[in-house]
Amino acid sequence: MTSNYYGDVLSLRPPLPRPNRVLAVGAHFDDVEFGSGATLSKWSKEGTQIEILVMTDGSKGTWDDHQDGHALALIRKEEQLASARVIGEGVSVKWLNWIDGELKHSSRTIAQVASEIRKFRPDVVVSHDPWKRYRLHPDHRNCGQIVIDAVVAARDPHFYRELGKHHRPSSVLLFEPDQINYVEEVASADIEKKVQALLSHKSQHQTSMEDRSGENDLLEMTLTFARRIGKEYGCELGEPFHIIDDV
Repeated sequence: MTSNYYGDVLSLRPPLPRPNRVLAVGAHFDDVEFGSGATLSKWSKEGTQIEILVMTDGSKGTWDDHQDGHALALIRKEEQLASARVIGEGVSVKWLNWIDGELKHSSRTIAQVASEIRKFRPDVVVSHDPWKRYRLHPDHRNCGQIVIDAVVAARDPHFYRELGKHHRPSSVLLFEPDQINYVEEVASADIEKKVQALLSHKSQHQTSMEDRSGENDLLEMTLTFARRIGKEYGCELGEPFHIIDDV
């Protein structure tokens, strides 16, 4: 048994067997890497097929008042492809291109993600925790809820029958969790891959990384967090999630 930051007592779930396929869904272009980059790198190295699905177009991910949104969106797609190559060989990327900052929880967005689940047929789906308390960004909240609802829609044969044969993932992993009940043990090499993947998002060094764009600074910050999670949950280095097994 262990307790999270809010004092809730939770049982830590035993390690997952390596999944064959993982669908990782992020609201924005670097969200998946921040939340699960080390785990995805580890699994990719071990043979897992990984697809990253980005919900928004990245057109507003800057503090520069004069940046052209269309041009930024094109830059960010190239950065995401570069990041995926760092995470692992054969990691694929798809985009849904909803306007950055305007992602809505709707039947249409749920159907889009459910369709991808049915086509890719992942063992594990990874995304934002929609129940994280005090989460500020609406795209993060909405993305997490869309993914949860899409998992239900994809698994049930009478939902969205036009989208193809139903598929039930075995688990959902929610990153930046409100309640930690699963920690994936990772190695320092996986943390280094995570940091290299994040650094591939060069246009985001100021906004997402608060000017910690230097490799050494970001690596030390990420290692420090992984050590803290590992120490609290019984391993050397860990990446935290809330797991839902009863999908």
